[in-house]
Order: sequence, then C-alpha cells, then structure tokens
Amino acid sequence: MPTTQYTWNWVVQHTLDFGLDTVLAAVILIVGWWLSNRISALVMRSLNKTSADVTIRPILASIIEWSVRLLALTAALDRFGVRTTSIVAALGAAGLAIGLALQGTLQNIAAGFMILLLRPFKVGDYIEGSGTIAGTVKEISLFYTRLNKADGQGMFVPNSQLWSSAITNYSANTTRRIEAHLVVPHTEVANAIAHLRMLIDSDNRILTDPAPNVVVSDFTDVGTRITVYAWTQNADFLSVKSELLGQVPPELKKTVTITQRA
Repeated sequence: MPTTQYTWNWVVQHTLDFGLDTVLAAVILIVGWWLSNRISALVMRSLNKTSADVTIRPILASIIEWSVRLLALTAALDRFGVRTTSIVAALGAAGLAIGLALQGTLQNIAAGFMILLLRPFKVGDYIEGSGTIAGTVKEISLFYTRLNKADGQGMFVPNSQLWSSAITNYSANTTRRIEAHLVVPHTEVANAIAHLRMLIDSDNRILTDPAPNVVVSDFTDVGTRITVYAWTQNADFLSVKSELLGQVPPELKKTVTITQRA
C-alpha cells in the first residue's frame, strides 16, 4: 500500500510538473512569436526612415524575426531539460535528413543571399524571366521575390527560380532602344522615311547619341519594310514608343502597316 501511494504521488507530481512545463513552453513560444513580429515591424519602420537600401530592408527584418523565434524555441525546449548543446548535437546528427527535406527552401535562402550580394536586380526594377515571370520588383525576402505585374496582379517567385534562369532587367541601364517596323507600299518609301525623320527630330526625348536611324530593312510582297531605331531615357521609353508611330500623318497611315518590338 505505501508503494502504491508513493507511485501515485510520483505520477501526480511529474504530471503536474510536465503540464506546467508544457504551459510555460507554449507561453514562451506564443510570446516569442508575437515579440518577433513586433520587433521585425519596428526594425522595418526604423529602416524605412533611414537611407538603408530598400532591397535589403526586408531581409534584415526577416533575419531578426527568425533569430528571435529561434531564441524562443530554444527557451521553450529548455523547459523540458533540452539544453542548447543537445539541440546542436541533434541538429548535427539530423543535418543530412533536414537538408534533403528542406532542399528547396535552403536553395531559396541561398539564392536570396546571392541576389542581394550580386544585385542582378533590386526593388523598383522591371524584370522578365522564363515563362510568365515579369513585373516590377516590390520585395526580395529570404524565400521569394514579390513582383507586381503590368496588369496589377502580384506574383511571388521562389528565389531559386530567379537565380537559376536568365533574367532581363529593363531598368538596369539608363537608356533603351526603340525598334519599330513599318511596311509601306514601294511607292511611299521616300515619303514615309521623310515623315519619320521629321517626327524623330521634333521629339526632344529621343537622344542624339546614339544617333537615331530610319532604314529600309526588307522588301516583301506587300511592300517595303522600314525600321526605326531610336534611343531614349529609360523613364521615357514607353511614352515615346507609344507616341512615335501614333504621330504618323493621317495621309500616310492609310498606306502603312505598323508593328512594334521593344
């Protein structure tokens, strides 16, 4: 009977201790997660008031956020007697399995750091990748890059996908070349070239260096292909491109077939 009573008391005591530790661990995790979000938001607001690079701000905030969460997780495990040295040893033993299980995630993190280090693009750049990837970069995080597409939709692209494929950065250089093609009847070639050169000369947004050019590029069954090459500042590219051929005189539009290519 005394043995039974002792066993019962031991079970009750250890159950209460375990329950208390579980509750405290849960409180630590909840508070840690809440605190990490608040600190991350505070750091982000502070960085926004400084001259810190807008590309690296979310990365710094994410690193701080996950560092606080890791501390909270360590403190929670400590309630069950799991020491930091034990955690490191366990992670080391399970490193290969974790690496295989999180291969895609680790690739995204590594790619995110490489993007920040080598800067193929930054926040505010308009980029185009493989497939349907295209838009203005709004955020580069540890795991993905957020783009705003031309139609206003948001796109979240894994960093590894951007790092492992060719990316065209339309904002990388200060100038861009407009290339426009017109097909006109053979009898209207001289008239079309003269009008296009007049339009180019009258638009001060078109740069003189490199010099613009209007050339005959091909002869087809339906007419002569004329190609216009003109350089503009990157900020003026879209407006100049849309307005240049829109200003072709009405009498010439009747005989012109227009195609445009960036």
